[in-house]
Amino acid sequence: MSDNLQPRGTEESTLAQPLSTPIKRRSFFMYAGATAGASALVLAGCSDDNDDNSPALPKGNSTTANGSISLGSGDVGVLNFAYALEQLEADFYAKVAALPNGATLLSATEFDYFKQVAKHEAIHRDFFKAALDRDAAGQTLRGLTPIYPAATFTSRANILGTAKTFEDLGVSAYNGAGKLLKTPAYLVLAGQIVSVEARHAAYVRDLVENGSFAADDVVNSLGLDVARTPAEVLTAAQAFITEKLDGSSIGVN
Repeated sequence: MSDNLQPRGTEESTLAQPLSTPIKRRSFFMYAGATAGASALVLAGCSDDNDDNSPALPKGNSTTANGSISLGSGDVGVLNFAYALEQLEADFYAKVAALPNGATLLSATEFDYFKQVAKHEAIHRDFFKAALDRDAAGQTLRGLTPIYPAATFTSRANILGTAKTFEDLGVSAYNGAGKLLKTPAYLVLAGQIVSVEARHAAYVRDLVENGSFAADDVVNSLGLDVARTPAEVLTAAQAFITEKLDGSSIGVN
């Protein structure tokens, strides 16, 4: 049996199996769990975003009048929004994992953690790209160019501080954008990913300040995670992304 997830069987059975992505089966199981992960990837097409239903709305990856890259509308916009954030996180963690002095700047345990999370974030990124490539061909957000302050990867404090920023932002982004999704299977997948991101966020926050994993700046008085709108998230994330992103039509059908 191949170690990669590959489509197989009849046309009918193909519709009820995972996306074909270059993700190793063992990595997929590690991240999501066999049954839950497979069922979450039974993704339906974004029928609400076709030209007949919304001809005036921008398509993902189109360029706006001011030169920004549109994330698109409807579910495509939400998926491209998540894909943009996962590109950023995957790039950051990959750079930390590749540091030749990583085990010196961080403790050995912390460095091992960052290398593990680098794999998680790469899986998240690749899942969103596979979903968009399959269900919204031609509208997948292009590869972005992350940028970081010069000292980001030079100290433990800067690495952990940046990780905390990205993880808190990512969790609040999923919390705010989930309600905009129309396709149930996409919402299931987003729910699985945000639960993993929340685990990352809690761990990193405790490394920065012990006991802060559920502090009142991320959990409100009702005991709920903070939720941010796509506009709020993109404003914060834009400082780390070279390309200008336009999320004004995210979730609009």
